[in-house]
Amino acid sequence: MTPLLQGMVTIVVGVIGCVGYFYVSNWIVDHVIFPARGPNAGRNINRANRLRPWLFLFPAIFALGLYLVYPVIGSFWRSLFNRAGTEFIWFGNYVALFNEGEFRQSVLNNLMWILVVPAGATFFGLISAQLTDKLSWGNVAKSLIFMPMAISFVGASLIWKFVYANNFDIGLINAIREMFGAARPVDVLQIPFWNNFFLMFILIWIQTGFAMVILSAALRGIPEETVEAAVIDGANPFQIFFRIKIPQIMGTIVVVWTTITILVLKVFDIVYASTGGNFGTQILPSYMMTYMFRDDGRATAVAFVIMLLVLPVMIWNIRQARREMR
Repeated sequence: MTPLLQGMVTIVVGVIGCVGYFYVSNWIVDHVIFPARGPNAGRNINRANRLRPWLFLFPAIFALGLYLVYPVIGSFWRSLFNRAGTEFIWFGNYVALFNEGEFRQSVLNNLMWILVVPAGATFFGLISAQLTDKLSWGNVAKSLIFMPMAISFVGASLIWKFVYANNFDIGLINAIREMFGAARPVDVLQIPFWNNFFLMFILIWIQTGFAMVILSAALRGIPEETVEAAVIDGANPFQIFFRIKIPQIMGTIVVVWTTITILVLKVFDIVYASTGGNFGTQILPSYMMTYMFRDDGRATAVAFVIMLLVLPVMIWNIRQARREMR
């Protein structure tokens, strides 16, 4: 079966299956479990109506349980075994992780990514959204800023490897250094500590467009009356932006910030394609890959640590979203 035919069959079977499931399940509830007849007809109708929402939710709950909850529980259980999976060692893998210098370095690098990338992408996105709305060719500028979002992380990493190239003829940074009299080129991706920031800038470059689009929509939703009142009171453009506009879109800024933060905790491609985790640039996902094919227990322990780091951010984001809906 060709991929095109397979995709069409999957769509048809999926749609027919969903329609059939909802029709059959509702029929069973209305005619078999809680029939709307006899002396208890009214009570059965109420019971059926209370059960009906769960019929619609069951496929999603089942899929989440099968593809999310079960793998999480299974991964945690696997992380309690040794490399071969034959001996139950309790939290031995976790103890070994925290005693390993490379793991601690990966955690510190991840923390730097969490602090720098969301802040940088949100800041540049907010500034871009404000400035492009004032330009007559703002839509063209927005398209150019958003364009990196269409590039894969690996593709973006390869593009920036040319910018960072250890060569006066290709590397943009080294070409600028040559203009100021530098005698030899330098590989910026091999400079300890600072090379992490060069990698972070790649993700900031990609995510600025996403932040700009969301924040631009939020800025346009600000009532003009508040801005006009501030102008009448004598506020300058900086005061209007920082004291009038930003407080009104703070909820959107928080959502953009946390969304990028969750992405940062899962990023892998940029580090792997640029440095392979060498030269002190290792982060938790790339560190996990070093054990993926030689120590399954240690790799699943790292995966569970990543999940624990992502979980508080997601919970906080959900709470903020619920607060915004009230």
